[in-house]
Amino acid sequence: MQSKAQIDQVLRQKSEAKEIPGVVAVAATGQDIIYHGAFGKRDLSKSDAMTEDSVFWIASMTKAVTSAGAMQLVEQGRLSLDEPIGKLLPDLAAPQVLEGFDANGEPKLRPAKTAITLRKLMTHTAGFCYDLWNADMGKYMEKTGTPGIISCSNAALKTPLASDPGTRWEYGINIDFVGKAVEAASGKTLDVYLRDNMFAPLGMGDTGFKITDDMRKRLVGMHARGEDGTLAAIPFELEQAPEFHMGGGGLYSTAADYIKFCQMILNKGKGNGNQVLKPETVAAMAQNQMGDLSVTKMTSAAPPFTNDVDLYPDQVKKWGLSFLINTAQTPEGRSPGSLAWAGLANTYYWIDPSQDVCGVILTQLLPFADKHSLEAFASLERGIYAGLTGSGQKAA
Repeated sequence: MQSKAQIDQVLRQKSEAKEIPGVVAVAATGQDIIYHGAFGKRDLSKSDAMTEDSVFWIASMTKAVTSAGAMQLVEQGRLSLDEPIGKLLPDLAAPQVLEGFDANGEPKLRPAKTAITLRKLMTHTAGFCYDLWNADMGKYMEKTGTPGIISCSNAALKTPLASDPGTRWEYGINIDFVGKAVEAASGKTLDVYLRDNMFAPLGMGDTGFKITDDMRKRLVGMHARGEDGTLAAIPFELEQAPEFHMGGGGLYSTAADYIKFCQMILNKGKGNGNQVLKPETVAAMAQNQMGDLSVTKMTSAAPPFTNDVDLYPDQVKKWGLSFLINTAQTPEGRSPGSLAWAGLANTYYWIDPSQDVCGVILTQLLPFADKHSLEAFASLERGIYAGLTGSGQKAA
């Protein structure tokens, strides 16, 4: 179809121009793969071409997977969305809120006014933040010697809240606690739980927290964009013997594997012949679960790692369990009520239930919300929606 050639052309051109190091993209309906392509290099310092089975750190694309695992336990009555989570996770029983710093630069803390729940964690309304977008938390962590979340050390989870639970949306380490809740409720470590209950049933054999020898042969290198815009390969790898598995960002995967997860959501919880979630659970995950609160702009406090993030600034955005939800059609053609999110190293996905289409695009570079990566994502979406219209499938 014409749109495949157009998508190929943009992704090839961006890779050849070194605007992005390399990219794998795939799109699908609930039943069929309708686009796949791989362009550029796995690592700009080496000669290996990108291949469709290349392995990427998918970072925060982990969040929806961890939340889906938690929702299985909600279905079984082993987790509750609205009970205070402190009953299960004692570390969250008496949270403190950071209220700035005193004249000597010491952190000022006070008890939170409301309890943290699983629903608040999944919607990023529990009060936790990431220091990447919250300079005060960065200052607190420096002052107290608290390691960053990427360390996968339990000490990294000992941060206060940035606001009272339920009062605002702020993107943060919430889903790492969802992962801890899965472990506490299931009696399994998160890697084993997700392998047994999500990856094996869906046929996602290239997805995990640990990079296997087979995955390592196909691993994509990390890159950083310099101030002049040029890309360079940099060393980066998540701790392979972590103190805890980072439910908010620890997975490595392939585009072919992640699209299976997206198709499972399109197919109301079914994939690879297995019903891993009930249809009503998937419907709840895809609905606004934050009430009157809305998703707000994320202003960078760590420019080497992330740019400012303000997707579709002209429309109200909500959060489900645990997806970004756009409330109006996007310029690319994504329907209102679609689901999406991303990973720090410029990996992106979207799921459009009303047009039965989803897509994944993976690169491996910092900082996040990279202009060229977002252009590549937009060109993939535009091409896919143009193809749907052209092939007589329903379009918005």
